[in-house]
Amino acid sequence: MFQGGIWSKLQGYYKWYVLGLVSVGYILGELGHYLIGTTSKVTADDLHYGDKSCMLNATHLTLSQLPVVCEKVNSTELCESLTLNGTRYCEWGYNGLGIDYQVLAGPAFMAVFTVVGVIIGVVADKYNRARILSFCTLVFVIAIVMMGSVTEYWHLVILRMIMAAGESGCNPLATGILTDLFPEHQRALVLSIFNWGIYGGYGIAFPVGRYIPILDAWGLSWRLCYYGAGIVGILIAGLTFLTLREPERTTIGEEGAGNSKGRDAALESGKKMPQVTIWHVIAQPRILLLCLAASIRHCGGMCFAYNADLYYRDYFPDVDLGWWLFAVTVGIGSVGVVVGGVVSDKFVAKMGVRSRVLVLALSQLVATLPAFGSVIFGPLWAMITLAFSYFFAEMWFGIVFAILVEIVPLSVRSTTVGVFLFVMNNVGGNLPILVDPVSKAIGYREAIMIFYAGFYGISSILFFLTMFLMDGPVERQAEQTHKPSGLDNRAFSQDEIPARSGSRNLPSAPIDNSKL
Repeated sequence: MFQGGIWSKLQGYYKWYVLGLVSVGYILGELGHYLIGTTSKVTADDLHYGDKSCMLNATHLTLSQLPVVCEKVNSTELCESLTLNGTRYCEWGYNGLGIDYQVLAGPAFMAVFTVVGVIIGVVADKYNRARILSFCTLVFVIAIVMMGSVTEYWHLVILRMIMAAGESGCNPLATGILTDLFPEHQRALVLSIFNWGIYGGYGIAFPVGRYIPILDAWGLSWRLCYYGAGIVGILIAGLTFLTLREPERTTIGEEGAGNSKGRDAALESGKKMPQVTIWHVIAQPRILLLCLAASIRHCGGMCFAYNADLYYRDYFPDVDLGWWLFAVTVGIGSVGVVVGGVVSDKFVAKMGVRSRVLVLALSQLVATLPAFGSVIFGPLWAMITLAFSYFFAEMWFGIVFAILVEIVPLSVRSTTVGVFLFVMNNVGGNLPILVDPVSKAIGYREAIMIFYAGFYGISSILFFLTMFLMDGPVERQAEQTHKPSGLDNRAFSQDEIPARSGSRNLPSAPIDNSKL
């Protein structure tokens, strides 16, 4: 009785436990990913990489008090000669920027992340996803721990590549698992919560990367950030291995309803979905345009993620915005993620998957102008407009993957997610490397405006065009005859239908027709 009563109640919460577990793991992976952006200055000073510049070294002074702003000085001699009341207030040193940093933050990570992500996606369609996810989590948390012990720049590059290999499995594996655990009316919300891990890890990186190195606990400085994140990650990897079960794989969305509108002739001829190849799926115009729009939007997000801390330190060295950035990215961003998922889920029944794309287009359009404001204005209004922009901008990620898993067949779902991430991360993750040459040509602020806010606007236009290639609401014949009692009948195989039909005393003719 004890096992039956308590265990049956706990089983009802298991899927939410899985969501929490994989989300925390994703947050830790993204924390390790983005820590390089918030610790880059102290890391560069320790490992000697990147550009050097003149920087303010007196935190008690404001820019209005300085006779000459440090950042406007381009020579070592002049930088070190600047004084206020007989005291030097500038220093010449590594600023954490430059092509070395951009390569470390972007291509070194993305080159491995994208390739291994596709491989893991293919493997996940055939083998136990829960076990693969456990192994991937262990790989990236060990890499994070080891990053705290590096002594050379190239050590950091290699370990970021290893970390990328492990983390690359998190999204396609967890997306497939969560899609099989949760019903359609919760899917966008669930995937939005999971993909919020990107912004959760990124947001937490601000206070962790800014304030822990200053403490210099045990003389570890920036290294303690990586040790702490890695140790917590090892615990999560253990829980993932011990408690995560492989769920039953189910058909969803268009495939589950038998709606194949807009697909190629082979799909319309009545062939079973498992016979569809990955090439049939990714060659669809709607997939290609969705991927292009997501890649452009991802570039805008990555540009801000890799440069936000360094940008605000460079332009407002006398103002500590660490906790503001944390509050905006984690607090406001998380609300936007949830709202986007809820709104998308509410409209999907009436408008079909097209409604999700409409939410994408409108949210990114509304976010564009405030994004420009977060770069143009001073500290206070920059944070206010950033918060407004973030609320709408961060609706996008979970909705994109809710769309993707609903328009591709079960047999290639994880592979498609892996290929989609491969393209999206190669374009969106590597384009920000252009910030360095563009900033040296027209200015750092102007480069951020182009690759961050400008790309938000471009993505909104592309998402809007994608909407016209999507199907409207899916007609489900089973729902027209009776309401399901709790289980989605589409998750059962055809040979189970007669038994279920017989128990309900349904006429035989409709049953035979449903098998045709």
